[in-house]
Amino acid sequence: MKEYTVAPNKDATGWYVKVEDIAPTDHYEKKDKAIAKAEEMAEENKPSKLYILDKYHEVQEEKSY
Repeated sequence: MKEYTVAPNKDATGWYVKVEDIAPTDHYEKKDKAIAKAEEMAEENKPSKLYILDKYHEVQEEKSY
């Protein structure tokens, strides 16, 4: 099962989409766009999980596909 993460950058001025806790794949200025891309990637690679982190890098939301 693949795991995807949406997490803020160090200053919380942008958002990264990461796959399997490897280096970030994409950077987005808006959280909504990062979440939409991560959801699309998770949907295409079922079964998978998506974790959305807050500025403290704590899990804010978890979704399964």
